[in-house]
Amino acid sequence: MHLSAHGRFFGCTWIGSGKRMTFGKAGETALSQWMAENARVCWIEHDKPWTMESELISQLDLPLNLDQNRDNAFYDRLKELRAQARGRARELPISA
Repeated sequence: MHLSAHGRFFGCTWIGSGKRMTFGKAGETALSQWMAENARVCWIEHDKPWTMESELISQLDLPLNLDQNRDNAFYDRLKELRAQARGRARELPISA
């Protein structure tokens, strides 16, 4: 999976101890910009919010959420893209 911003592509890489993956500074900046323009967040207060998760995932179209979301039309493709990104990142040196 690559993050595209203005025709540039940013691949994933491992950082620090090699347990965390990132798109690098330029990629993370592009992702933050995309999220600011496209992602929407809302919330409600609830004593036990984890009890609502399955119901919300089943009722809403949340294509980037793989957990409990196998029925989403994008699930298989996103899972494949994430696996490819991790595979490519494993071939790269760990960044500081």
